[in-house]
Amino acid sequence: MISMEDIVGLTDLEEDEIEAIAEHEHIPEVAAAALGDYLLHQANGASRVHEMIVEDIREALGRNDGPHAASLYVTLKHFMHHHSVA
Repeated sequence: MISMEDIVGLTDLEEDEIEAIAEHEHIPEVAAAALGDYLLHQANGASRVHEMIVEDIREALGRNDGPHAASLYVTLKHFMHHHSVA
């Protein structure tokens, strides 16, 4: 069976970034990993992933889930540090 560590190793994303994409798109993590990695290799793809994470933060704040919003904020900061976002 393929593990999350294996999936992360096949992409240019970290586990928390994959989880944020999965949350945003309402898809399994393996599909989110494939989508996120695909986007990172497209023009403006990193910006799209950035938008997804920001939208997840807004949704968490909208349902008063401060701890999850804070966790996503850390994910966003890490993503912006490692990927060029316009």
